[in-house]
Amino acid sequence: MSKILVINCGSSSLKYQLIDMETENLLAKGLCERIGIDGSKLTHKPTGKDNYEDEAYVADHQVAVEKVLAALVDPQHGVIGSVDEITAIGHRVLHAGTKYSDPVIVTEDVKAVIRECFDLGPLHNPANLIGIEACEAAMPGKANVAVFDTGFGMSMPEKAYTYAIPHEYLEKYSVRRYGFHGTSHKFVSGEALKYLNLDPEKGKVIVCHLGNGASVSASVGGKCVDTSMGLTPLEGLVMGTRSGDVDPAVLQFIMKHENLDIDQMLNILNKKSGYLGMTNGLSSDNRDVTAAAKAGNHLAQVSIDTSRYRVAKYIGAYTAAMNGVDAIIFTGGIGENDSEFRAEVCSYLGFMGVEIDPEANKVRGERTVITTADSKVIVAMIPTNEELAIARETKALTE
Repeated sequence: MSKILVINCGSSSLKYQLIDMETENLLAKGLCERIGIDGSKLTHKPTGKDNYEDEAYVADHQVAVEKVLAALVDPQHGVIGSVDEITAIGHRVLHAGTKYSDPVIVTEDVKAVIRECFDLGPLHNPANLIGIEACEAAMPGKANVAVFDTGFGMSMPEKAYTYAIPHEYLEKYSVRRYGFHGTSHKFVSGEALKYLNLDPEKGKVIVCHLGNGASVSASVGGKCVDTSMGLTPLEGLVMGTRSGDVDPAVLQFIMKHENLDIDQMLNILNKKSGYLGMTNGLSSDNRDVTAAAKAGNHLAQVSIDTSRYRVAKYIGAYTAAMNGVDAIIFTGGIGENDSEFRAEVCSYLGFMGVEIDPEANKVRGERTVITTADSKVIVAMIPTNEELAIARETKALTE
């Protein structure tokens, strides 16, 4: 029986799921946070059993992996008899540059490529590699599979991924648009083709993955033709703390006036902008900003309006890029749970013949069509499941 452990490592965290691939049922999931920092905690959630917490200090990711494995086999809150039942480990890896697009079994060469891309993914790639090596040490001989967040975007045509800058930078440093949230976009666009009975080769789908990080993709037959994030996840939509699209000259203007260097400026764009910056530090969370807007906070209202407006602009652009669209899908924390956000975005799409069914749109976290029978374009909500997508890729490569 195939059981896949899915690992997603951050710089000081490790999220995991154990999935029974015979049924695709979740056996357990959890989070080890504050790794290497005071206040470490493992939260383990086994299906059908009580949750378990361990607040002992976790020195590094290898210790975190060992704690996860101990929780999975524990007689009280475990879900497997021994680690031997885990057939393979699937890892979310942010960036592989232009070297890899498809998922791949980890070898020394693959690890070298992940290491080479530290500059392209400084927050994620080092942690992703640490997670892989921790699993190799804890479970020697088990296959580890890297599933790249940039993989989906690698099918974009040149006209979509090329920046209008000197060509030498593409040749020297692979400076191009990659796109992120690829595992989610691939999973949701593929599910949309099946769920809505669209042409598997020609179905035109726009996926709006909206959460604290947010992006839009356009795909034809499940293959990405454009996506809103770029060389890094900073390009595109308004996000929790990221600015999204901004005139590059803004950077120089602010840096001169505030006496900042480029690293400080990028830190502002990545960690102090988006909702957080636009609301003058109120919150980076869509729920808080929406509540503040309803309470009359003008900056919060402008932030929400700007975010929805930019999603609608990307939908319009991608409809033009594909010369039409069959379905628009909302997913992610905001996309799956904020009915008002979905309705407001769709209010811009009347020119496409989109008609929202207000009753159908009240749904949260459940796969459903939210347009009327007369709508010329189907709009649906399909929950994403990146972990299941990674597990499926891992199973396919290791069986």
